Amino acid sequence: MTYRSKMDLNGRLALVTGAGQGIGAACAQALAETGADVICTDIDLGRAENTARAIGGNAKARQLDVTDSAQLNALAGELPSLDILVCNAGIVSNVPAEDMTDEQWDRVIEVNLSGVFRTCRAFGRRMLEAGRGSIINIGSMSADIVNVPQPQCHYNASKAGVHHLTRSLAVEWAKRGVRVNAVAPTYIETPLLHGLESQPGLIERWMDLTPAGRMGKPDEIASIVQFLASDASSLMTGSIVSADAGYTSI
Repeated sequence: MTYRSKMDLNGRLALVTGAGQGIGAACAQALAETGADVICTDIDLGRAENTARAIGGNAKARQLDVTDSAQLNALAGELPSLDILVCNAGIVSNVPAEDMTDEQWDRVIEVNLSGVFRTCRAFGRRMLEAGRGSIINIGSMSADIVNVPQPQCHYNASKAGVHHLTRSLAVEWAKRGVRVNAVAPTYIETPLLHGLESQPGLIERWMDLTPAGRMGKPDEIASIVQFLASDASSLMTGSIVSADAGYTSI
């Protein structure tokens, strides 16, 4: 096998959650460009269809709510065993801890952490039966640091959970042919940041704390996901790949 061929995903089936925009859409594009047949899923079917249409070829779109175990299990049973699963669906909000309602806490944990577990469980079962597969979870540098100045303890806790879930599943499934890794991005220019730009001085503060002095772009995360999905990363499982422009090195 040549080094170039290790990156080739021809003949592999991939599914990306939250593929309607941002990092998820870029991941779907990256996997498709390197040969995978990609299923773009999103809670908003229209957004998933837009991504699949932009990719073209064999890309397909499906509506998927990662908090709905019945829907996840039904789709996993309908599809052939996946070769690649990218758990990207997530939400963020800024609420001071003392003002946070149970509903606000529960919603972020339900989507960002429980949703990743339920997705890994549903599609991971089929991967384990087949004895192969690569799962890539989208975590965050927020798993390792406390973002300032915005208050987001529920988001930070959810992403810390994603990182340790990734390691735990990797250890459980390592001898059964299924690899589980995660990517921990810095601030990325995606629609999730819409509305935050209007907060005076917020982005400037972020950039002051970032050694590289810039936010990341979705394709920069998608490139790492493509590597983790491929045979080029065959020795990696339980790894959390930091892509934070130096933020956590300070």
